[in-house]
Amino acid sequence: MLGKELSGFEDEYALFSNTAYCIGVGNGLDALYIALKACGVGPGDEVIVPSHTFLATWLSVIRTGARVVPVEPDPFTYNINKQSIDAAITEKTKAVIPVHLYGQACEMTSLMDLKRLRGIAIIEDNAQAHGATWNGKITGGLGDIGATSFYPIKNLGALGDAGALVTQNGDLAQYARHYRNYGFESKNLADIEGVNSRLDEIQAAVLRIKLKYLASWNDERVKLATSYLQSLKGVADIQLPHSHPQATHVYHLFVIRTDRRNELQSYLASHQIETGIHYPVPPHLQKGLHHLGFRKGEFPVAESIADGVLSLPLWPGMEVSDVEFVCDSIRKFFGY
Repeated sequence: MLGKELSGFEDEYALFSNTAYCIGVGNGLDALYIALKACGVGPGDEVIVPSHTFLATWLSVIRTGARVVPVEPDPFTYNINKQSIDAAITEKTKAVIPVHLYGQACEMTSLMDLKRLRGIAIIEDNAQAHGATWNGKITGGLGDIGATSFYPIKNLGALGDAGALVTQNGDLAQYARHYRNYGFESKNLADIEGVNSRLDEIQAAVLRIKLKYLASWNDERVKLATSYLQSLKGVADIQLPHSHPQATHVYHLFVIRTDRRNELQSYLASHQIETGIHYPVPPHLQKGLHHLGFRKGEFPVAESIADGVLSLPLWPGMEVSDVEFVCDSIRKFFGY
């Protein structure tokens, strides 16, 4: 149902995102797909995406029938930028999906020039960066339309699957509202062919409460990340998270990189320290996407990142002493 908790959350999340409209949907993948549809993406179009991202970014494009055009990310911020995009633009380029990966904002100023100069839609994938900013402006509402996920482990997480779109554009908002609900313009009257992807009342109610705490939770994440950065600086070959000077990072994940990733992960596991790999197999090497025709070696930056990244424990409520325990274990592994 489309009830009062949903409409309340939509108003509050739009205000948080500094946008005119928010449209709650069933999950983050649906949010990306509906954003693409709202921007008119379909068969024959091309959409530029990062070569290193969660699979949902690519799947949303494939679902529209458009062609996925991957570009390599910056090897330090792990985000794409205009320089990586320019060479991939063709007459068929309809949209670009910048992903604010791991919690850090992409370089949005130059990307918005593509919209202004070439009419290319900018669709933000903001699933990992609730509350991050670029040039002081919050992510999600900087492009034509922003898509996000509220999966439980996100900085702003529901109790189950949930997602949303935010935009300043009334036409895009109207399309998304109709599309998420069978295409209905009014009850039982469809003006477009839509889907069933509604953010339910329970998830919306939970998100309304949790949104009030997001800023303080993000502050905790930054505090913990700062402790990691200080404690691991200069240790072996570890590449620590690098933030662009115009971006803020809300550390959905604290991701380090090392040539000894697998050994380090096993060592930490033996000391009861759980870690993760985001993401071990780049989208272009996923078995399920072999039909796209990409081969190993085509995107060496993405492959190198996948081979070396390790996500260390970080969550609101974690103590700085816990961070120090993890760092002590890492230093011991490397002989420091």
